[in-house]
Order: sequence, then C-alpha cells, then structure tokens
Amino acid sequence: MARDLAEPDDGENGGKRGFNGDIEDNNTLLDRRSYLKLAGATTVAATAAVGTASASGDDYDVIRARGQTIRIGNETWENKLIDVTGGGSITMIVEGAATIRNVGVKGLYQGSSFIFSITNTGGTVTFENVYIGDGANKSGESFVHGPGAVFYHRSANCRVEFERMNVQGYPNNGFYCSNTAHGGSVHWTDCYGKNNGVTTFRTGSGSDTLENCVAYNDDTDYSTSYGGWGNYSESHGRPLWHWGNQTMTATDCNFAAGSYGAAAITHESGTIVLDGGNISGGTQGSVDTSRAGSTPDLSVPDGVPTSAEAAASGSSGGSSEPRGDHEDLRHTYEFVAEGEDEPTDYYFEIENGPIEPSTYNGATVEDDYMWISDDGTRAAGCVVDGRHAWEFDTNIIDATVEGPAHAVVNDVDSNLDRYPLSGATGDGWKGNMPWHDEEDADDEPEEDDEDEHEFEHTYEFVAEGEDEPTDYYFEIENGPIEPSTYNGATIEDDYMWVSDDGTRAAGRVVDGRHAWEFDTMLVDVTVEGPAEPIVNDQQSYLSRYPRSGATGDDWKGGMPWHDDEDGGDELDRTLLIDGVGTSGKTKYEFVVGGDVEPTTDQAASINDDTEIDGGHVSGSLKGWRDAFSFSGDLESITIHGSARVSLDGERIDPSEYGDELPHILTIVSNGSSASYEVSVDGRIETIAWDASSRHATVESDRTVSGEIETGYQRFRYAGSITDLSFEEGSAFVYADSDRISPDDY
Repeated sequence: MARDLAEPDDGENGGKRGFNGDIEDNNTLLDRRSYLKLAGATTVAATAAVGTASASGDDYDVIRARGQTIRIGNETWENKLIDVTGGGSITMIVEGAATIRNVGVKGLYQGSSFIFSITNTGGTVTFENVYIGDGANKSGESFVHGPGAVFYHRSANCRVEFERMNVQGYPNNGFYCSNTAHGGSVHWTDCYGKNNGVTTFRTGSGSDTLENCVAYNDDTDYSTSYGGWGNYSESHGRPLWHWGNQTMTATDCNFAAGSYGAAAITHESGTIVLDGGNISGGTQGSVDTSRAGSTPDLSVPDGVPTSAEAAASGSSGGSSEPRGDHEDLRHTYEFVAEGEDEPTDYYFEIENGPIEPSTYNGATVEDDYMWISDDGTRAAGCVVDGRHAWEFDTNIIDATVEGPAHAVVNDVDSNLDRYPLSGATGDGWKGNMPWHDEEDADDEPEEDDEDEHEFEHTYEFVAEGEDEPTDYYFEIENGPIEPSTYNGATIEDDYMWVSDDGTRAAGRVVDGRHAWEFDTMLVDVTVEGPAEPIVNDQQSYLSRYPRSGATGDDWKGGMPWHDDEDGGDELDRTLLIDGVGTSGKTKYEFVVGGDVEPTTDQAASINDDTEIDGGHVSGSLKGWRDAFSFSGDLESITIHGSARVSLDGERIDPSEYGDELPHILTIVSNGSSASYEVSVDGRIETIAWDASSRHATVESDRTVSGEIETGYQRFRYAGSITDLSFEEGSAFVYADSDRISPDDY
C-alpha cells in the first residue's frame, strides 16, 4: 500500500499533514529522536577499536552493527564493510572534514536512524565508492518514515562531495540534504539511487549540484531477498526534491518517477534546472526541463559499486575494461589545451604510485615536456595547443594548473578548488622542470642588448597607474639580490630593502615599477596590493609559494616605510586568523599582554565589528583574513568555527594558549520545555546550539543557565560539574558521552 502519511500529493494535503509538518521534521529529525538515541548509545572514535574483524585477504575490515555510534573526524576512513545482517543499528557521525572511501553496508538495515549523519562545520567532506544498496525497513523505528541512508544535519555547515555512491531501498530518504538551505552545499557525481522513500536526492541550496546521476522508483519487490519492507511501497518516492528558495542544477542526470507521479519537484520558491539528461514521470513546482530528454537511461553509472564487498575492497561494479593504455590503472587525468596559444604548466600528486603517461582520448606523450617523480607519486607537464593524459590507480591529493588548459579526471571536470588534500607534500617541488631551463635560456638577453645585466633572473612589481600602495616581499635560495632599472623601473632607496645576507627583499611601490635581479630560484613571494608581479618577463604565479626552504612570514612587515605610517609604534608581533577557503562564520577572541591594533599585512582585512578593549580583542570573519600587530605575549585565544591561526609567521594550536577546556556538556530536549542551571569548578563556555532551541546564557566563567524547548545546546568546560538543577521541566544532560542527572549533585 502507498505510504504517504507525511508528504503532500500533487501540492494538495488531502487530509494528510502538509508541508509545515515536514518543515518541522527537517529541523528536528535527528535532533529530537535519533540524537537522543545516539547520545545514549555506545560511542567510539573512528580511530579506536570497534570490534572489527579482518576480511579475507585483509582487503577491508568488517564492523558488525550492534547499536554503536562511530565518530569520524579529520581523517580518511576507508575499506570498511558494515555488517547489518544481524539486525543491529549503527550510525557514523561525520564531525570533521573527513574522506569516507570504499565502504559497503551489507544486509537489510533494521536500525533506528540514518547510517551516516554529517555534522561537520568546516572544510570538505568527501564520500567515494560507497554502497548502501541492500535496503532497509522500519522495524527498529516507530517514526513514520523509518531509517535513511545519509543525513546532512541542521547544525552542519560544510561542502560535501558524493562520488560513485549506490543507495537503494531506504524508506526515509536516500540523501536527506535539504538542510544545506541553512549553510554549506552538497555535490553528487556518478551516484545511483533506486526505490528510496520520500526522496533519493533531497537538496536545499542553490549551490547544490548533481552530475551524471541516476534515480528512479518502481515496484521492485525486495521481500524475497531481504525480508521485505513491511507495509512500505518505495515506488512512492521522488528522485529529486529541492527545498531551497534558490535555483539548483542537475547536469546530465536521468530520473524516473514511480507511483508518486513526479520525478522532480520543488518546495517553496526554488527552481530545478535539468541541464541535459532525461526525465520521465512528470514534475511538480518550478522545474526547467527544456534542455532534457524524455527517455532516461536508468543503468548504474560506470564505476559505481554494486555490492557491499565490491565497495569495501575498492573495486566497483562498472566495466572491467581498462580506461586507457594500462589495464591495471583505473583512473585518468587529462590536461586539454587544444587551440590554446599560451603554455600551461600543471602538477599533480596521488596517494601511491605509479603514474604513467597515456595516449587516452588521443593525447600525445611528449617526453621532453612530461615529468614523473622517482617514487611515482607526482607528475608535471607543459602543454600547448594539445592534450596530455596520465593513468594511475589511487586518489589525487593535490593538483595545480597554471595556464588555460582544462583539467579532466575520469572524463569529468576536475574540481581544482578541493586541493590540496591531507597527505599532499606541498608546493616545494612544483617548478624548476627541464622545460623551464629552456624558457630561461630563451629569455637571456643578447650580448648587444643595452639592458644587459650580470644576473640570470629579474623580478618586477608593476603598479603603473595605481593609486593604492603595494607592499611586496620575496625570498631566493641564495643571494645576492640587487635593485635594478630593468624595463624602466625606478630605484627608490627609501622604499626598497634587502636583508644582510642578500636572500630577502621587500619594497613599496605606488604608480610605478620596481625591479630586482638575482641568480637562484624563488622560494617565497607575498604581494599585498594591486601591483602585478612579473618574473623573467612572464606573470608570476603566487599560488605556488612558499616552497621548501622559505623562512616564513615573520620577517615581512616592520619596514622603514611602515614606521612613517604608525609613528614608530613598536608592535613587533603579529597574529593572523585566516579563514580563506573555509566555510561558515568563525568567531574569535584573544588577549595579549600589551597594545594591539588591526593591520592589513598578509592581505588581511579590517572589519568594523572587531572590538578592542585594551589587550582584549573579539571579532568574526567568514572566508577572509584578520591580522593584528601587538606587543607583549599572546595570553589566550579561542576560536569558534574553522580558521588557521599563525603567531609571528608560525602556525599555532589555539588550545595551547590559555586554559584548555577538555570536556563537553550537552543538553538535549526530551520533548518538553525546561529551564536549567549548570556550574563547574573550572571554566565553561558555549560551543553551539540548535537554531530551534533558545540561546543559553553564560552567567559567569563557571555557571551557565538557559531554556530549551527542542534541539540541543552544547558547552565546553574544564574541571568538574558541581551543580545541575532544573527550575522547571527536564531534559537529557550528557557530560562527554555519559548521561547525568540532578540526583548526582
């Protein structure tokens, strides 16, 4: 029988609960029900022993579901087979910028919650080669929808990338990700979903995307193989449902509806654009199908695993034919510059070698312009008006493209913004390739060139016509560095500086040109302002610096011309809070022992909401840098969110400054309103709260009080809890992972 107790049909309620009821579920689905169960369940860190058994051949670990919660942080979690054939529940909570790779869920899932719950608030979470395709029923959950596969939590705020995933037969959504409407984004590539209830792909942000994905619902009966889904008919689901009020795009996807009658629908005022692909079964709401066909190909995309074992072992259910020249290498990376006159230098790195050049898709192997490291993990090349291709077997962890060539991985556009990943060796090896020697030789002046100079390299900072000043700093392997009049540059002694050892230079240029000459390789460059950097008459790619051997940033700043600006203030220390490349808003607070003021050094901004009271500073940022000059010591710093912190040019861990707060206090609604007060004998501060709960108040650094109706509130504290009381109502309270009550105090 059809089970649509909570979802509207064709926009009409028909006596059923309407959209408002489902909006409540969107905010509280995990918070009010599953979170309580997770908080009271067995919890283990992903890196701890979880009762795994080694699979045959040591290809993967087997984890048997027994009601546990596994928390996954900033790590790679891979080659796992989750065995749910015994009927047990299990949940993986993704709390960090994790890579979840080669994971299979085996058996009919009869647990009470989602298999994966994403709560991460910064960076990128990546799922690769994951199988959750044996289906589920709701025998372990009284909630009307039953369990689901993947849930993006209301409190999350990050980028999530799903690649080559297979999700089938889950009554409560395959990918429940409409909470991206409140922050973050999700991106599916080569994913497959079939017979998922409510929705397979549930989106919320205009930034959410799907590419080459398949989803459909039919009347397939799983009861013979997997024990049935009770009174559920998962033919009554939507392949794609967009909840946000923005426009999202699905590219080259194939969707077909079951008995619901709509393969793609929108909620509120959002729009779905189908760019290519095919759809059948109708639409509901604002869905642009003008560029899509009507005969969907519902086969599993290449490379998507078709069994739990195949996923866990790192293989797939796709074609076993080799992609290119090397039958044992599964992946291809192409750099396409056909028709381009300008050269492209590219560099990429993989987890484990080998890397081999390839003629895939008609690429040319040019020995003089392609390079591989001795260990086979790094490759580089230079391509002009042509195509280079490479083959390899493990994951890409870093890629840099300097020029107009287009990067394509496994026939899909490469997302260069995601790199570097954990494990990358940095930028020090990039550059200084054999073909660069040829370029440098071509750039050497003729003997009769009137601008002849005795040095091999030039570096110019060109700010002609610019009203704003540019401060620049650069460093070479070995000195000397000399100022130059190359290309008509001006030497300004008061605004140009060279270190005593001749390896570092700095300057300030306004509406003019500075030039320098030297003989050895650049290892670091920083440009703060509109000037254009030119090395050997070509654009300098600042993203490749710093390289190995650079001495850091602590020498940058404090130049003679800076004294003219600040009246000689001796604020000789720097603090940088860097949020570039992170998502979400970050709040910070720090205390120094002397004077402090904001600075635009290191390409930082100055924000109006920064508050400075003596040596106490508080502020916030979102995707940019804040920097400060100060005197004295950094006494304490607290970061709420995601940011990188550097002190005097060196990366630091904020937890090492001031008092550490090692414990977590969580207050979770049990369905009723409550007011509470908690005291500790150390220090306590707020971490986060659910948007549907009321903000807690920190009465002092030892006491918090608040009210809660739904959701959760979370704090970090040091010492021990000395008092816990409720003025009215009650709630669940957890100290770290242990349930506590007022009777304990």
